[in-house]
Order: sequence, then C-alpha cells, then structure tokens
Amino acid sequence: MQLDLDNLPTETALLHRLVRDIVGTIEHRETEIERLKSIIKQLQRMQFGRRSERLDPDQLALGLEDLDGDLAREEESRPRAENQQTERSSHRKPLPEHLPREDVRLDIDKMTCGCCGGALHVIGESMSEMLDWIPAQLRVIRTTRPKYACRSCETVVQAPAPERVIAGGLATPALLAHVLVSKYCDHTPLYRQSQIFARHGVDLPRSTLAGWVGGACWWLGALHDRLCKNVFASDHLFADDTPVPVLDPGRGRTKTGRLWVYAREQRPWGGPEPPAAVYLFAPDRKAERPVSHLANFKGVLHVDGYAGFEQLGEKKDVVLAACWSHSRRKFYEVVEATGSPVAAEALRRIAELYAIESDVRGQSPAHRLAARRNRSKPIIDAMRLWFEAQLPLVPGRSALAEAMRYALSRWEGLTRLLHDGRIELDTNPVERAIRP
Repeated sequence: MQLDLDNLPTETALLHRLVRDIVGTIEHRETEIERLKSIIKQLQRMQFGRRSERLDPDQLALGLEDLDGDLAREEESRPRAENQQTERSSHRKPLPEHLPREDVRLDIDKMTCGCCGGALHVIGESMSEMLDWIPAQLRVIRTTRPKYACRSCETVVQAPAPERVIAGGLATPALLAHVLVSKYCDHTPLYRQSQIFARHGVDLPRSTLAGWVGGACWWLGALHDRLCKNVFASDHLFADDTPVPVLDPGRGRTKTGRLWVYAREQRPWGGPEPPAAVYLFAPDRKAERPVSHLANFKGVLHVDGYAGFEQLGEKKDVVLAACWSHSRRKFYEVVEATGSPVAAEALRRIAELYAIESDVRGQSPAHRLAARRNRSKPIIDAMRLWFEAQLPLVPGRSALAEAMRYALSRWEGLTRLLHDGRIELDTNPVERAIRP
C-alpha cells in the first residue's frame, strides 16, 4: 500500500476508512510472515533437528540469525559426545552366542617358577574373544553322471541331469540369491559385483549377471502373484505409497517413480492372518494406480490424506479409515515452529487417544470397540467441538488453521474406529513396511 503522508484526507470518515485499510493490510502481512516463519522453521528442523517427533515445548526452533551460534554450540558439545562414546564402548555387548567358536589356547613353555624354581599349579585362566571374518569364496559343483549300457540290447541308461534355475546358466540357487541380495538389499550395482567376482578370479560380465537377475525375477514373479492374491483377499488393509528413484537411460539422471504398498496387519486385534505386505511399482502417482490395484477389494482400507484414494471410497463396499498420525503431525509441526499452546493442546488430546489404544492393543475387536465407545468417543466428540470453536479465532491462512481444517475435513474417516474394533488409529503398519 502506497501512502502519501503529505496528502492525507481531512474528513473523519475517510480517515477511519484509511486506518481500517492499514490495519487490514498489517494483519494480512503479519499472518503471511507467521506462515513463512513456520515454513522456515520446519525446514530448519528437517535440516538440523531430530528425526523423531517427541514434543519438547520448551525448545523452540531457532531463527536464521542464530544458526552460527547453534553451530558453535555443536562444536563445543563434540568433546562431551566423544567421552560418552568412550564410556559406552567400555560396556560392549557380548558377541552373539550362535556364532561358532574356535578355541586357541596360549600356555607357558615351562611349568617351573622362573624366580625360585618351584612347581607351578593352575589358579585360574583369562579368556577373551575377538570377532573374525571368513572371506566369501566361490566353488565349483561338479556333477558326474555315469552312463550304463546293456550288453544284450545296447540300451543306454543314465541319471537325469539336475534342473537349473536358469536354463544353461552356471549359477546355483545360492549364488543367484547372493547376487539378488547384494543388488536389492545391499545396493551393490551389478558392475561392482562383476568387479568383486573378478577379484576372486572369475569373469562374470555385467550382462551375465543381468540375465541371472531377470531369470530369477521370472521365478519370483509367480510367488509375488500368489502373495498379492493372498493379501488382496483380506477385508482389512493399509495403503500408502513412497517415491523411488528410477534409472532413466539417455537423460543422465534418474526419474521419480512410485512404489505402492499394501499391508495386512491383524495382530493388534488378534486376527487370524499373519502380517504381510505387497509392493507394486508405478511410474506416477495417479489415482488410477490404487484404483486398479484394489479393483476387487472389499472392506476397510486405512489411508493417509492422498486425494486419489477418495475414488475407492465412492465404492459402496469400501470403507476408508483416515490416519490420526497424519493429523497429529501437522499440529506437531506448528508446535515445533511457533510453540502454539493451541496446537500443543491438540497434541495432548490426540495423545489421550493413543494411550487408550495402548491399553486395548491385542484385545478382541469387540473389547476394543467397547473401550473406544466408553473412553475414546467423549474425547473425540469434545475435540471436534473444540476445533470448531478455535478455528474462527486463528488466522485463516496460518498453519494452525490448516491443521484444524485438515482434521475436520477427514472427520468421518478419523471416527471410523468408533464403529469397528479392527480399525487402527493410523497407517503406521504400512509406513513401517516402507521404512522398516
């Protein structure tokens, strides 16, 4: 707003209007400043803070002007951290009992005292352990099949050749498993594995290893299909997705794909099925991906705030249960950024729900449902009324208002747990399947 102080209006009504406009502009800018401060402090927390979401109301995020001081304090704290590390190392955990032991006995050469010549006798012994490494080794399995012939009719008889996982391939199942684990669990590219094999004196080109991976995946595909069929037959699932970098040959960089994860977890309510998870890759995050994956699904689906799941909720035989953890996270970020007592109160109320869930974990659905209706429902009902009363009192564009609107817009999904004892408070089971 441009204001000419030399040409202010003289009429009272115009001055009142001008003051109101100025106040409105200031309030709007203050709201925007607080929103931007919240974003900055969230970025600071992501860059410098702890990963966990433990609430510490007395420790607010620092301003940008305090970063140098923060780094200086970090430097000062390093000697103490080193001392703590030294102290911890003196209480080393014992080596696992399942590891084989090789005993080495070190004894003296003479059983007479070097001082007086008297005979020595055993009074005890000292024992220590060291962890050893047996380097991996390659070996050749040589199979011999004798041939036999009949002297009468010259019929030749021989034992059939053993089947190979990959037709004509040299790799045993153990070697194939090693290549797959190294690539997908230990993140060792095939060209590096080829170099490792070369150090053992075996020439296995990258193209050969790639062929082995493809052949092994063909066999594993049938297992994956059976797992998908088993998991999707459940009437109670958790769904989520996560970005995954994908090689993009020719561009010199990776592109972002999506890994869609569907998990079954019935242990919290004593269900009969074991936990399981399936992972399906897609090049994007379009809503059609979960819709196609769950085309035949019927039952309760735990989801986060992704709008693409709403299409599944339109099916009459699919019930979407929303995630309290995602709602809680938004209030937590507000507390970390601004120290808002209103957001802290929201966290306290949500914590009461989690405390109740801790008490009924592992109980039957009927027991859980009865406890929720008796203990959780009053808290949830009061929380909604409190959100609706607080929302008009906070700036509309603030992160706190956004957190309240986020929860209220998903209230039906957040309260599904009051109608079904199998429903969980959050989607943490599938998030653990993504980030174990």
